[in-house]
Amino acid sequence: MNARPQAWLAQARNDLDLAELACSHGFLAQACYFASQAAEKALKSVLLELGLEPPHTYVLGDLLTRLQAAGLDTTSFQTLPLKALSRMGITSRYPIDATPPAELFDRAETEQAIAVASAVIAAIEALDRESP
Repeated sequence: MNARPQAWLAQARNDLDLAELACSHGFLAQACYFASQAAEKALKSVLLELGLEPPHTYVLGDLLTRLQAAGLDTTSFQTLPLKALSRMGITSRYPIDATPPAELFDRAETEQAIAVASAVIAAIEALDRESP
């Protein structure tokens, strides 16, 4: 992996660490946001490694579609609830009507968001190990 994609993957790991820290201190909306960011940056690191400039999107499914179009086997990502994690990345930032994001997430869904982001990073690290 060259330096620029490696930097994106390193930031993805850092965002995942922050998501875990936020969750452990009860900041569930922030944890969901940073879990989503971790998955997004990890997927974008792969696009960069493939020589593609990542699009300005937060939709994880769109990033996965681009990876598929580039010829990457995305089987390991297919069972992950990326759509839900994408939604969390948006709803965790801004109030919906009179409800602040801090009231939208419970611990179980926050832990699932962190687990999904962790699985995305692990799958990408596995791809990195498989490449020549």
